Amino acid sequence: MTTVLVSGDDFIDPELFSAALRESLPSAGLSFRALRTRWPNEPFGPVGGDGGVKEASGTEEQVLEALGDASVALTQMAPFTARVIREAPRLKFIGVARGGPVNVDLAAATAAGIPVTFTPGRNAAAAAEFAVGLILAAMRRITFADAALKEGVWRGDYYAYENAGLELDGATVGLVGYGAIGAIVARVLRAFGSHVLVSDPYADPARAQADGVELTGLEDLLRRSSVVSLHARVTPETRHLINAGNLALLPEGAVLVNSARGELLDYGPLPGLLESGRLGALALDVYDIEPPPADWPLHKAPNVITTPHLAGATRQTADRAAAITAAEAARFLRGEPLRHVANPEVLTGGRP
Repeated sequence: MTTVLVSGDDFIDPELFSAALRESLPSAGLSFRALRTRWPNEPFGPVGGDGGVKEASGTEEQVLEALGDASVALTQMAPFTARVIREAPRLKFIGVARGGPVNVDLAAATAAGIPVTFTPGRNAAAAAEFAVGLILAAMRRITFADAALKEGVWRGDYYAYENAGLELDGATVGLVGYGAIGAIVARVLRAFGSHVLVSDPYADPARAQADGVELTGLEDLLRRSSVVSLHARVTPETRHLINAGNLALLPEGAVLVNSARGELLDYGPLPGLLESGRLGALALDVYDIEPPPADWPLHKAPNVITTPHLAGATRQTADRAAAITAAEAARFLRGEPLRHVANPEVLTGGRP
């Protein structure tokens, strides 16, 4: 009998994990222990006193109590810190239902010989759709007109030429980053009739050509694009990739969208760029500080759309993440090769 900890929350219920694992291993003897942590309505904070993890929900004590004799753990946000790993000697596998195992002390897991899996692409469709929604809302003044009408103001002046919205049909849209999400965004934009530019040093030129997008450098993309949407990963090299220096290259009245990661964008120059009209509109789902403070300058800047880090929040994302995580656990229990391992160096050994 294999004991499995299924640790979920308000987004991925523990039962989603257990149902998916039963489906992947219908004839296996499985015993489940469940832990449900709260969904962090406020952004994540660090957990653990020995280095800990930065994006997790719940406590080390909750995880250790729930683990018991479990050898397999499936989780969305529970903290698997160095202490948890050290004090759970029976644990042999951790599956994380996120794009990266940020709630696991990966160094500690690796030192203990525990493979840690993750779920790349789980929210690609959701995040891509949300980005396109932000683009449309910003270009066509949808949220601004909605807010005004609810205050009793009929924005008929949006029919004035200088105030009218812009169409995606025929527009040049620049995508900074071309992974799974960027590729879906490009496909949707091309269906609208947009010309899509891509800046990504890791993009495959053959794939870009087949997808009908144009690869170019970042500065050229910024100069030519009436809309720019960010989809890159955050690395030391991409932190503040979009900054005061290159934002000045944008055409007058350009639309900027960031639904990827707050660290990609230097938020400091944005209020001035909006006031001057260099930026015609700004749409944000992620921030340098989450949530933005009450005195955040962009709260009062014109033509700004803000949402609380919602791009990946769909039911399908939760179902998909649980299924991918359970499939990896099933492969581990069957002794089959794993597909999405964050620490592949442990595969030659493993915790005894």
